[in-house]
Amino acid sequence: MLTKFETKSNRVKGLSFHSKRPWILASLHSGVIQLWDYRMGTLIDRFDEHDGPVRGVHFHKSQPLFVSGGDDYKIKVWNYKLHRCLFTLLGHLDYIRTVQFHHENPWIVSASDDQTIRIWNWQSRTCISVLTGHNHYVMCASFHPKEDLVVSASLDQTVRVWDIGALKKKTVSPADDILRLGQMNTDFFGGVDAVVKYVLEGHDRGVNWASFHPTLPLIVSGADDRQVKIWRMNDTKAWEVDTLRGHTNNVSCVLFHARQDIIVSNSEDKSIRVWDATKRTGLQAFRREHDRLWILSAHPEMNLLAAGHDNGMIVFKLERERPAFSVSGDSVFYVKDRFLRVYEYSIQKDTQLIPIRRPGSNSLNQGPRTLSYSPTENAVLVCSDMDGGSYELHILPKDSYGRGDTVQEAKRGSGGSALFVARNRFAVLESSNQVSVKNLKNEIVKKSILPLAVDAIFYAGTGNLLCRAEDRVVLFDLQQKIVHGDLQTSFVRYVVWSQDMESVALLSKHSIVIADKKLAHCCTLRETIRVKSGAWDDNGVFIYTTLTHIKYCLPNGDSGIIKTLDVPMYITKIFGSTIFCLDRDGKIRPIIVNSTEYVFKLSLLRKRYDKVMSMIRNSELCGQAMIAYLQQKGFPQVALYFVKDERTRFNLALESGNIEKALESAKKIDEKDHWYRLGVEALRQGNAGIVEYAYQRTKNFERLSFHYLITGNLDKLSKMVKIAEVKNDVMGQFHDSLYIGDVGERVKILENAGHLPLAYLTASVHGLHDTAERLAAELGENVPSLPKGRRASLLIPPSPVLCAGDWPLLMISKGIFEGGLDETVKDAHEDYQEAADADWGEALDIGEVENLQNGDISMVLEEENAEEENEEGGWDLEDLDLPPETPKTAATARSSVLIPPTPGMPVSQIWVQKSSLAAEHAAAGNFDTAMRLLSRQLGIRNFSPLKSLFQDIHMGSHTYLRAFSSAPVISVAVERGWSESASPNVRGPPALVFNFSQLEKKLKAGYKATTAGKFSEALGHFLAILHTIPLIVVETRREVDEVKELIIIVKEYVLGLQMELKRRELKDNPVRQQELAAYFTHCILQTPHLRLALLNAMTVCYKAQNLSTAATFARRLLETNPTAENQEKLARQILHVAEKNMKDAIDLNYDFRNPFVVCGATYVPIYRGQRDVTCPYCSSHFVPSQQGQLCTVCNLAEVGSDASGLLCSPTQIR
Repeated sequence: MLTKFETKSNRVKGLSFHSKRPWILASLHSGVIQLWDYRMGTLIDRFDEHDGPVRGVHFHKSQPLFVSGGDDYKIKVWNYKLHRCLFTLLGHLDYIRTVQFHHENPWIVSASDDQTIRIWNWQSRTCISVLTGHNHYVMCASFHPKEDLVVSASLDQTVRVWDIGALKKKTVSPADDILRLGQMNTDFFGGVDAVVKYVLEGHDRGVNWASFHPTLPLIVSGADDRQVKIWRMNDTKAWEVDTLRGHTNNVSCVLFHARQDIIVSNSEDKSIRVWDATKRTGLQAFRREHDRLWILSAHPEMNLLAAGHDNGMIVFKLERERPAFSVSGDSVFYVKDRFLRVYEYSIQKDTQLIPIRRPGSNSLNQGPRTLSYSPTENAVLVCSDMDGGSYELHILPKDSYGRGDTVQEAKRGSGGSALFVARNRFAVLESSNQVSVKNLKNEIVKKSILPLAVDAIFYAGTGNLLCRAEDRVVLFDLQQKIVHGDLQTSFVRYVVWSQDMESVALLSKHSIVIADKKLAHCCTLRETIRVKSGAWDDNGVFIYTTLTHIKYCLPNGDSGIIKTLDVPMYITKIFGSTIFCLDRDGKIRPIIVNSTEYVFKLSLLRKRYDKVMSMIRNSELCGQAMIAYLQQKGFPQVALYFVKDERTRFNLALESGNIEKALESAKKIDEKDHWYRLGVEALRQGNAGIVEYAYQRTKNFERLSFHYLITGNLDKLSKMVKIAEVKNDVMGQFHDSLYIGDVGERVKILENAGHLPLAYLTASVHGLHDTAERLAAELGENVPSLPKGRRASLLIPPSPVLCAGDWPLLMISKGIFEGGLDETVKDAHEDYQEAADADWGEALDIGEVENLQNGDISMVLEEENAEEENEEGGWDLEDLDLPPETPKTAATARSSVLIPPTPGMPVSQIWVQKSSLAAEHAAAGNFDTAMRLLSRQLGIRNFSPLKSLFQDIHMGSHTYLRAFSSAPVISVAVERGWSESASPNVRGPPALVFNFSQLEKKLKAGYKATTAGKFSEALGHFLAILHTIPLIVVETRREVDEVKELIIIVKEYVLGLQMELKRRELKDNPVRQQELAAYFTHCILQTPHLRLALLNAMTVCYKAQNLSTAATFARRLLETNPTAENQEKLARQILHVAEKNMKDAIDLNYDFRNPFVVCGATYVPIYRGQRDVTCPYCSSHFVPSQQGQLCTVCNLAEVGSDASGLLCSPTQIR
């Protein structure tokens, strides 16, 4: 049993396959009807209108309809395209058990617990016949597939066959049905439309199911007496043929298989049983653990069955349909109808060779599964699953393809897989880890132990095996007994090698893995629909089939559809555009396909641009998918040649930077948005002419004015002033006069706009005294005063960024796709040249001004034209007759191809490659590698305190130059220890902003703040040192030792100051206050600071009457020989008082006799001999529970993590 699909749901009571689509309806005990796609494994829809269980459901053969009947006494007809119930048929008085559409007439038959069977016309929506006669629940009723018969089964222990021939002869128009309602009622008990033909009695209990044979006059029934009975009928009578016994509980459903001579039944004993219909014996039983089975359904066209049970349903096949085949050279050997056949591709001839014995046992799936052929010895190995796996070795007759009488007896053996590994040697998988190599006499030559548990072996070249384990395949050499390759994959079902044995495709249920001959992974392809077969074509493309399509897979993993299939096919061989397939009936079918798409993509992938060009010229390659593919692969310029739609062409031209093509399309589209986008791209490319043209077309005068300003076209700027004046655009007028530097015009604009004070200020500042006086007179007393002590500076228009027209472009050779493809390219160039030479500015003045509403500008233009004409007037220049100019050859004609210089390696990249120091990686801007180095060397996990330092060090190792206004800022790396004598090709390490001397200054500042009692400030200084040290680089070994020493000094101060600050927070806990003061005295401090700490601890303990402890601090203080008299005096006094009463009022967690270190997180002593963990950076000690936490002293590293140690000098690496 091959399970194809399984669902988990409420109990399934009814099932129906769709005749064409891969759909199945399942009606549930909960009242829901589910529509599943069993091929994709997805729930498509659910219909939920019945109240209570739905026991019957059926698809219409051709209409988008299905019918359902439930325990709510209702029959509903649904349209699955509209996702709704069309109508409800009422009439039954009890639960409805089954419903079924007639294959031709618009009828539905229903069986009910009201002891009747009803036939309905679903077009007129009326009941046209009631079949009465059963005297218990009718469990099922169904039409005969061809004749005018209905079979029904009832709990009254009978099966009845009804003749509905009379009903068929009657008219079934809606009007007649209405007239017949009265007559139907009179016929209610014994109608003449349908008569009982036979009553089949023989079951001892209620009959649950009965069904017709699709072609023969047979009926099969199943009942609560646990028996399946076969009945035969003729025109006059019906009789029992045989009884099939084996079920151990009520038989729920039973039917004939449509395509095989077998009966399938299921039962509440949780089993499905398969019986031989001719021999009438049991073939096989499939049991479920916990689920009783209720319903069976067979696909009307395909070899599929479905069974519904307590917790869902399964769609399954009884036997594998893939024919066993093996391709060898120009032939394919395959098994069909118990014969071995050969098909020769070149002459397309099919020949029967020898009979293959039929399996002796009665179980299913025992036919040939795989073939292996040895061409030199003309021998075939046929493997099957018989007896747990066996093989037969057939030596084919040499003279002619045999007639059967001269065939040698086959040699047999057992084994999971068998295949030829050399011309006269074959390998057999005898157990999960042992392979035997045998000769043609079926004698073992040698045995090999496999390196892992294997369930199948495949051919992998002479002497090699591809061994399949559960989640991987390995390449095993039988001679050397070694593994050459290993690849992790999902469960591999088939293996297909390319002809040159360089590539292999591993086919799983839903994926394809392409690998090379050493099993190095190339690409993986996933499919939602099951993969069936595949073969390599001559180009190295893998062509494969799924249940529904022929597809291709390119070497880089790109795939696509070649053709849709109606029925599943198994590819055997590919010759050019012909694919030879085997179908499930064992027929060889040549399929001719169009390979243009995948050959085109392959040529593009392999950079065979000459082939691509010829294909574009000659092929009908089109479609959005191809354009999208070319865009995705970075060939928008190629996609241009496929596209007819101007908008798409425009987008592609912009993407590929082809400004001429974009201009052509923009002219045809002529929309504001497209002109704007063209202007943006032209500006990016520095094509001033097209920018100007695009701005003109969109009437974007502000942008146009600014464009003239940056290109220094002051003539056209002055025309823009006049256009702004005509358009009455005061702001634009003012801007343009500002760009030109025309002060008089600005004053006039301000005056006309009524801004007299501003006009007066502008005139007086720029020295236009006459105008200023006139304006002052107009303003009278309101004359604004100029600010005193300020010097006015003249606003001069900026010098243009680029005056010389378009930006210079590098001269490079034309791409393979430029020019050669498009015949119209030449004309396009001429068209563009014409457009570029035209003075687009003039075109603007005439074209745009004609459309202006506010006034007439013709006077402006006439004046300009007159000036132009009179330019040469006074010189009396005559026209000369000169010979026509010979075009000059360009200077670059000698080498039409300029190869741009290759960019060098950035300095920052050199720094990263040459260094293992985190500081130098940070300086190069590679923060992630710097972090990884610090994490590895010092166990640092928290980088937030280092963020600003990283940024400082990166910025500080570069300087920034500005070349000119339109160019971006240039960053220049600053090197450490640079000198003029150094070679320009050798890059030094980066200059760093942090150095050791800065840390020494910070240390002194920390000491000073500690002495002054500014503990928070001091803690800040010391932490800054700890955070900077990871980014310090020193030159000598001695300095490295000093840096390490500095870490220890600073760590002690940080710990001590943290404890002291904590102590000051604890006002109401005198015990903890004394402990923290005591621990502070055990930090390694400078002597003056130690004295202050001892004095502090002594005072705290004395106040708390802990005299003995206070006395120890007093003694330690005196041992330091304090320089301050008051310190010594106080210590001696406390010692004197304490000696009279050497007692402590409170016990402290403090033993000064036992050496200890203080935990940096919990501030408790860790005495010598106790377990502790340390910070890999600052080496602070912690109690074991702090393992894996962030160090509270340095706030950088993870406590207890592994680290290689501080690396701060190149000398450590050498």
